[in-house]
Amino acid sequence: MGKNIFLYLILLLSTPCMAQFNDSTHYYLKFASTGVINKTSDGDSYVFNNRFDFNSRKNKVSFNTNIAWIYGEQQQNLTNNDFAAHGDIDLGKDLHKLYYWGLLNYDKSYSLKINDRVQAGGGVAFDVIDSPYLKFNISDGLLYEKGNLADVNNSQVVYQIPRNSFRLAYHWSIKDRFIIDGMHFYQPSLKDISDYTIQSTSSLSVKLKKWLSVTGSLVYNKVTRTKRENLLITYGVVIEKYF
Repeated sequence: MGKNIFLYLILLLSTPCMAQFNDSTHYYLKFASTGVINKTSDGDSYVFNNRFDFNSRKNKVSFNTNIAWIYGEQQQNLTNNDFAAHGDIDLGKDLHKLYYWGLLNYDKSYSLKINDRVQAGGGVAFDVIDSPYLKFNISDGLLYEKGNLADVNNSQVVYQIPRNSFRLAYHWSIKDRFIIDGMHFYQPSLKDISDYTIQSTSSLSVKLKKWLSVTGSLVYNKVTRTKRENLLITYGVVIEKYF
């Protein structure tokens, strides 16, 4: 049954598609699977990064969701088991360069010692450049964060704090063949400037077909509360579909 579902998705994504949202195209699906495997005489290591995106834009409202899971081992010892789910809504994005946003995030991370973390908030965003081939966007807002972490002594820490959330995002399509994407967050606590998180994702993709690309990605995360950070460089494939 799993093979039949996979074949169905490939057939669906193989049909002709549009390159972006327009009056008749309101939905976007994307699946990216990247990873690195290293086998030597001294041991094995691997890491896999899988992500699924669903975006919709209709009636001047856009809704964006994504789910990501990173899993890794080194010499049969667990290094990553990190899960994140994100949802956000943009209001008035097609009407003005300045618009409103709201979001809800949930994540847990073995590598960053996050047992559970929830973020909810909103703010404003500004399209500095918004063309079919080049997009550059900045946003800022306030978040409420509730977390359950392991500190440097592996003691459980439960907390609630407000954060500022600054985001920088860009998308550059070169001749509709080479695609550069980036999404970068800086989120300091409003109570203690030394308490901050950084989330950074960058990728370079080369389109083989409208629905298929090969990609390399760089992911960096830092959480000062747990004094943990990770850096992942992986490569793999992206399957996408506008409809």
